[in-house]
Amino acid sequence: MVSEVGGVFMRYITQIHLEGGALHEHISRLRWREGNAVGETSREELVQWVKNGGNVAVETLPPDVRVEVIDARPPYLRTKANGVLTDNLLELPRF
Repeated sequence: MVSEVGGVFMRYITQIHLEGGALHEHISRLRWREGNAVGETSREELVQWVKNGGNVAVETLPPDVRVEVIDARPPYLRTKANGVLTDNLLELPRF
Protein backbone atom coordinates (compact mmCIF):
# COMPACT_ATOMS: atom_id res chain seq x y z
CA MET A 1 0.00 0.00 0.00
CA VAL A 2 1.30 3.45 -0.92
CA SER A 3 -0.24 6.59 0.52
CA GLU A 4 -0.20 10.00 -1.07
CA VAL A 5 -0.27 13.16 1.02
CA GLY A 6 -0.98 16.31 -0.96
CA GLY A 7 0.22 14.67 -4.20
CA VAL A 8 3.48 13.53 -2.58
CA PHE A 9 4.15 9.91 -1.68
CA MET A 10 4.58 9.06 2.00
CA ARG A 11 8.07 7.76 2.85
CA TYR A 12 7.82 4.56 4.90
CA ILE A 13 10.65 3.35 7.13
CA THR A 14 11.15 -0.39 6.53
CA GLN A 15 14.32 -1.30 8.48
CA ILE A 16 16.64 0.25 11.05
CA HIS A 17 20.30 -0.12 12.02
CA LEU A 18 21.31 0.41 15.66
CA GLU A 19 24.77 1.37 16.95
CA GLY A 20 25.88 1.51 20.58
CA GLY A 21 22.60 0.49 22.19
CA ALA A 22 19.01 -0.60 21.68
CA LEU A 23 16.98 2.62 22.10
CA HIS A 24 15.64 5.18 19.60
CA GLU A 25 18.69 7.35 20.20
CA HIS A 26 20.87 4.53 18.82
CA ILE A 27 19.20 4.31 15.41
CA SER A 28 22.01 5.32 13.07
CA ARG A 29 20.68 4.36 9.62
CA LEU A 30 17.23 3.74 8.16
CA ARG A 31 15.98 2.03 5.03
CA TRP A 32 12.82 3.34 3.42
CA ARG A 33 10.48 3.13 0.47
CA GLU A 34 8.54 5.91 -1.21
CA GLY A 35 6.27 4.89 -4.07
CA ASN A 36 8.47 2.63 -6.23
CA ALA A 37 11.73 4.09 -4.88
CA VAL A 38 13.79 2.58 -2.07
CA GLY A 39 16.73 4.04 -0.24
CA GLU A 40 18.91 4.19 2.84
CA THR A 41 19.83 7.27 4.83
CA SER A 42 21.50 8.32 8.05
CA ARG A 43 19.47 9.39 11.06
CA GLU A 44 20.86 12.92 10.68
CA GLU A 45 19.76 13.16 7.05
CA LEU A 46 16.25 11.89 7.81
CA VAL A 47 15.91 14.21 10.83
CA GLN A 48 16.69 17.15 8.54
CA TRP A 49 14.31 15.86 5.86
CA VAL A 50 11.43 15.65 8.40
CA LYS A 51 12.29 19.11 9.78
CA ASN A 52 12.05 20.44 6.22
CA GLY A 53 8.50 19.09 5.86
CA GLY A 54 9.06 15.52 4.66
CA ASN A 55 6.32 13.01 5.50
CA VAL A 56 7.61 9.81 7.12
CA ALA A 57 5.70 6.95 8.73
CA VAL A 58 5.87 3.34 9.82
CA GLU A 59 3.27 1.22 8.07
CA THR A 60 0.98 -0.48 10.57
CA LEU A 61 -2.48 -1.91 10.38
CA PRO A 62 -4.65 1.17 10.10
CA PRO A 63 -3.64 3.80 10.66
CA ASP A 64 0.02 4.30 9.77
CA VAL A 65 2.10 5.88 12.54
CA ARG A 66 3.93 9.14 11.78
CA VAL A 67 7.60 9.61 12.54
CA GLU A 68 8.56 12.78 14.39
CA VAL A 69 11.81 14.42 15.42
CA ILE A 70 12.62 14.40 19.12
CA ASP A 71 14.47 17.59 19.99
CA ALA A 72 17.42 16.18 21.92
CA ARG A 73 21.20 16.39 21.55
CA PRO A 74 21.56 14.93 19.00
CA PRO A 75 17.99 14.90 17.62
CA TYR A 76 16.51 11.48 16.89
CA LEU A 77 13.37 9.94 15.41
CA ARG A 78 10.40 8.33 17.12
CA THR A 79 6.84 7.44 16.17
CA LYS A 80 3.84 9.15 17.71
CA ALA A 81 0.30 7.78 17.59
CA ASN A 82 -2.65 9.75 18.93
CA GLY A 83 -0.29 12.12 20.74
CA VAL A 84 1.57 9.28 22.49
CA LEU A 85 5.20 8.34 21.74
CA THR A 86 5.40 4.73 20.54
CA ASP A 87 8.08 2.13 19.75
CA ASN A 88 7.11 1.26 16.16
CA LEU A 89 10.59 2.06 14.83
CA LEU A 90 12.22 -0.34 17.30
CA GLU A 91 9.84 -3.11 16.16
CA LEU A 92 11.12 -2.94 12.56
CA PRO A 93 13.60 -5.48 11.14
CA ARG A 94 17.31 -4.74 11.59
CA PHE A 95 20.03 -4.59 8.94
